[in-house]
Amino acid sequence: MAETVLVERHDAVLWITINRPERRNAINEAVAAGIAAGIRQAMADRDCRAIVLTGAGDKAFCAGGDLNPSADGAPFTVDPANPRNYIVDLLQLIETCGVPLIARVNGHALAGGFGLVCACDLVVAADHATFGTPESKIGLFPMMIMPHLMRIVPPRRLLEMCITGESLSAAEALAHGIVNYVVPADALDDKLSWLLELIVTRSPTAIRLGKQGFQAMRDMALREALEYAQLMLPMMARTEDCREGFQAFRDKRAPRFTGR
Repeated sequence: MAETVLVERHDAVLWITINRPERRNAINEAVAAGIAAGIRQAMADRDCRAIVLTGAGDKAFCAGGDLNPSADGAPFTVDPANPRNYIVDLLQLIETCGVPLIARVNGHALAGGFGLVCACDLVVAADHATFGTPESKIGLFPMMIMPHLMRIVPPRRLLEMCITGESLSAAEALAHGIVNYVVPADALDDKLSWLLELIVTRSPTAIRLGKQGFQAMRDMALREALEYAQLMLPMMARTEDCREGFQAFRDKRAPRFTGR
C-alpha cells in the first residue's frame, strides 16, 4: 500500500506531499499525522530552511476531509473522553512552526484543504486551482478551519463563500490576497523554485523569530504589540545570524547564516 504522505528532503527544502490522488488528496487521521511528522522533522533540522506542502497529481491540492462513509479516521467524529480533533492539532502545530511553510497548490483546495492553504505562510498556485468552503452543501460549516480563514480572507467574501459553498478561481484568490502568486500549471515549479531560492538564502533565525513575532502581534492590541516589538528587536540583534549579517554588509559579501 502506498504511503498516504510522502516526506522528501531536497537540499535545504523539505517536501510534504499528500499522496492520495485517487481520493483527491482528502484528509484523514493518517494524512494529518504524516503532515505533522514532516513538519516536526523540519523543525528539528537546523539545516532545513523551508517546507513545501502539496498534493500528488495535478487535479487536487487537497479536497478536505474524506467524505467516504467507510473512510478510516474521518475528521467529523469525536471521542467524548478525549475531545481533541487531529485537524486542530495539526493547525496548531503549523502555527508554531518556525520554518517557512509554502503551499504549492496544484489543483482544488477545498474545505480542510483550503484551511491548510490559509494556515501556510506563502502560497503559489496553478491557474486552474480553485479555493472554497463547500461544507454548507452537505449540512456542515467550516468550523475548525475558520480561525485561519478569518485571518486571510476578507470577511464579507468569506461569509459568502461559507454560506453559498461557491468557490473562488485562482485569479479571484490572487485578487483577494489569499495567494501570493498564480501561474500556468507548467510554470508552477519554476515559480516555486524562484521563491524558495529567495527564502533559503535569508537568515533562518530572523525568519523564525519574525514568524513568532508576527503570530503573536496580530492577536495583540496596538499598545501590547509595540511593547512586544521593542523587546524583540534588540534580542534579535544579539543573534549570531544578525552579527554575521552586519559583518557581511560591512565586508560587502554574501552572509553565511547558520540559524543561530
